[in-house]
Amino acid sequence: MNKKENNSQVPVVSVANVSFAYDHLSVLEDINLTIHKGDFLGIIGPNGGGKTTLVKIILGLLKPQKGTINVLGTSPKNARSQVAYVPQHAPEDREFPITVWEVALQGRLQSSGWGYRYTREDRQRAADELQRVEMWEFRKRPISALSGGQRQRVFLARALCRDPEILFLDEPTVGIDSRAQENIYDLLQKLNQHITIVIITHDIGVISQYVRSVACVNRILIAHNEGLITAEMLEKTYNCPVDLIAHGVPHRLFQPHSS
Repeated sequence: MNKKENNSQVPVVSVANVSFAYDHLSVLEDINLTIHKGDFLGIIGPNGGGKTTLVKIILGLLKPQKGTINVLGTSPKNARSQVAYVPQHAPEDREFPITVWEVALQGRLQSSGWGYRYTREDRQRAADELQRVEMWEFRKRPISALSGGQRQRVFLARALCRDPEILFLDEPTVGIDSRAQENIYDLLQKLNQHITIVIITHDIGVISQYVRSVACVNRILIAHNEGLITAEMLEKTYNCPVDLIAHGVPHRLFQPHSS
């Protein structure tokens, strides 16, 4: 058995019997989910189905009313230094004069907080990550002057500066054009060679080309399998019939069929 196969058997996230409610309104019920080292997990489901809530519980940003969460062998709170999160809408003030370089450097603040003086190692890491996401040439530009896709790359560089073992992303391609989306997914696929990735997305057709496994969430966990997205799974998840159309989408999306 090779190293890749061994890694695939190592759980890095375990969610057991987790339920969560906002003001007695049930959002998640009895969720059980295991994420293995080296996975590229796509979490799909309708708006309001609990996808983001589930990720925030794994990150320790929310506390469930029931159930347990284990991340990298410890509690979500204790594992925070080993994970990174890119939210759907990264907080930013369009009028605040912060540059791409300064945003990337923020990723090195994890241990010492504000007032920390960046080291040479910090600056080198920020430079390396901006180069990795192909945003080095924009380092002096205000973050507010970038396109949506460019900003997402910078926020990704900031997350990578944390040197995470697990990277969580919430709808990283919302509001950006198809070419920028493809570039981001290609980059995530490369990162997945050494980082476990969990992504919340509505881009069902696109992620099918990249993910290793899929979790369908709509208050409950509808399905969790090895990357196979079927019409039946989607119908159960979205509570309505869903037609899968093969416009450039790999046929592994479909149930076996005859031509």
